[in-house]
Amino acid sequence: MTDAPYLFRASPEYIEGLLQAYLKEPSTLPPDWQRFFEGYLAGLQDQAAAPSSTIVEKEFGVMLLIAAYRNEGHLYARINPLADYTDHEKKLDEAFALEKYGLSEADLDTVFQAGKQVGLGPASLRQIITHLRKVYCSTLGIEYRYIRIPEILRWFEEKLEKPENAPNFSAQEKKMILQWLCNATTFERFLHRKFVGQKRFSLEGSEAIIPALYELVEKGAQLGIEEFVFGMAHRGRLNVLANIMQKSFHAIFGEFEGKGLATDTFDGDVKYHMGYSSDPMIAGRRVHLSMLPNPSHLEAVDPVATGTTRAKMDHLYGGTHDKIALVLIHGDAAIAGQGVVYETLQMSLLPGYEVGGTIHIVLNNQIGFTTSEEQSRSSYYCTDVAKVTLSPVFHVNGEDPEAIVHAIRLAIAFRQAFNRDVFIDVVGYRKHGHNEGDEPRFTQPRMYKLIAQRPSPFEVYAQRLIEQGLVTPEEVANLEKQRNA
Repeated sequence: MTDAPYLFRASPEYIEGLLQAYLKEPSTLPPDWQRFFEGYLAGLQDQAAAPSSTIVEKEFGVMLLIAAYRNEGHLYARINPLADYTDHEKKLDEAFALEKYGLSEADLDTVFQAGKQVGLGPASLRQIITHLRKVYCSTLGIEYRYIRIPEILRWFEEKLEKPENAPNFSAQEKKMILQWLCNATTFERFLHRKFVGQKRFSLEGSEAIIPALYELVEKGAQLGIEEFVFGMAHRGRLNVLANIMQKSFHAIFGEFEGKGLATDTFDGDVKYHMGYSSDPMIAGRRVHLSMLPNPSHLEAVDPVATGTTRAKMDHLYGGTHDKIALVLIHGDAAIAGQGVVYETLQMSLLPGYEVGGTIHIVLNNQIGFTTSEEQSRSSYYCTDVAKVTLSPVFHVNGEDPEAIVHAIRLAIAFRQAFNRDVFIDVVGYRKHGHNEGDEPRFTQPRMYKLIAQRPSPFEVYAQRLIEQGLVTPEEVANLEKQRNA
């Protein structure tokens, strides 16, 4: 059924007309529709010996409802940690009103064969809707229906909709995510206490990017990737260098104290421009990680990192894609506003420049310096440039690290399977100003009133695990104490 995009562009009335024509004389319909009705009516035989047009019409209504959630569910996902979602279910009821699809509340407990389309088997309309909202309208929203490759559409439907593929984290995995968040949070808080007023371009508000990158490197290593090339700007760079690249705290703190790389012939550079490389042991093997140096010119590193990856791919890995991966970390304002992003992306599928798919991660703090989203771009999402290359986009709530890790797992699996770009839009916030010397309340007073009232993503997730009985408040306090020791 998913190979029939014409179906999901049709209205119930149009489909009803086709059905009546098929019942009278199947040969009057195009071959695609003939095969569709033949297969679907066969699936309805258990419901009635001769399915009525009403039953069939409602079945198609359910299928159109499924298509609507696939196409538009991301618009209603709970991805903004600063938003109020108290009336979320009501908005979903309005957006996906049953009447639009020839259905009503009286049909909620009716079993429909269309449940097979989302991996449930025959299921009640109520079960189908609950499942669709969990998949497409939770803290993870996915854009992929504009992709015109049936194989990719089937891949996403299977990975997202089959119940057995739903994220299911063990207690140990959840505790590991908590530890990663603790590492990110305590690092920022130490710098804030120790080096008061110094610029560091804090990651606070988007700390969940650290568990995401941990998972990316570990999952990639399990899939056979031997090297990751990273390109990113200044926001959160020190945290990534410390916690992912394993640059020593001693070296980073020394740079805060002026112990940089200056020599008689080189004046050095600011600490959040520095590159680094390391060879940590990941998943039982050595994995090479390299962070390219980056100037203050946002996104300037994108083509450089892409060229570096292509050169290594050609000269070190025999031109194959599966041993090296490029990760570009963007800001929300920069990815929407810098032309070099579009230029680099347009080259991503060209034979002379492609690198087997780039993993794009957006640190979306919903503000660009002092400019709000509404004043900084014309597109709905900051990632809408991804549609140029028909790349899928995962929009994730930055306070749900499990959703972010799940998105990362899907993203790296997609990249390895199809060698195409993929985007993860992590929607968080920026706890401080553009840098630590700025006062953001002058320009965004309402936004920063909300931010001031929020616990950190680490504290939010710790409380979640406490409520699940997986950790105690004392264990959480010990995590922080051990990290600060």
